[in-house]
Amino acid sequence: MKQYVQSINVGALSVVEFYTEKSNSLPSEILDGIAASINEADKDPSTRIILLRSGGEKAFCAGASFEELSSIHNEEEGLKFFSGFAKVILAIRSIRKIVIGRIHGKAVGGGVGIAAACDIALASQYATLRLSELAVGIGPFVIGPAVERKMGLSAFSLLALTPEEWRTAYWAKEKGLYHEVFETHKKLDEYIDLLKNSLLSYNDQALIDLKKVFWQNTEHWPDLLIERAKISGRLVLSDFTKNKLQSFKA
Repeated sequence: MKQYVQSINVGALSVVEFYTEKSNSLPSEILDGIAASINEADKDPSTRIILLRSGGEKAFCAGASFEELSSIHNEEEGLKFFSGFAKVILAIRSIRKIVIGRIHGKAVGGGVGIAAACDIALASQYATLRLSELAVGIGPFVIGPAVERKMGLSAFSLLALTPEEWRTAYWAKEKGLYHEVFETHKKLDEYIDLLKNSLLSYNDQALIDLKKVFWQNTEHWPDLLIERAKISGRLVLSDFTKNKLQSFKA
């Protein structure tokens, strides 16, 4: 199956789904597609709620595409790539509609950031997580504000500084990243359906105003995330990172 980003309208619900063959790791093309699909769904007057999910049965998202990371040759290319994660986070932040995240499996690096950006993140017990960036010589700079906003500085610091340690979905719920965790994908999907129906029964303007409240004090994020992307774009050029990425190919 080839990589894709697709949007499907199911009544007043817009389902934005992404998929890549390598554990749903994200190249620039897919990141841009996710952000564009979210923005388009927000503009659609028939859409009232957005569900963000990934295809496949295993990983939710393995973060940045190592293949594309390996092909970055200068800071401009690095900034462009890492800005892709900023685009997704900022799209979720800026639109008027509530975004539900379906986190069915493992989330790594940027995948954790996308889950954190969702207004409601619902997970299965298989949605273990880690921030892997430091292990390859960079850091979770772009996604950091989204993760810290949900989990607090202490939990974010622990994740950032222990890049090779997996945390359970229940740990993530305790820290505030996931709002609910379910034993099976079936139970996860049943709850998403119930939540969707409840949200659709409420006043649209109240939901819009609530979302504004949820995202208060993030007005500086467009500039902040680009500055963070510059840091990652510089670090990815280091010999340490180049050697680490090369070792994964061996």
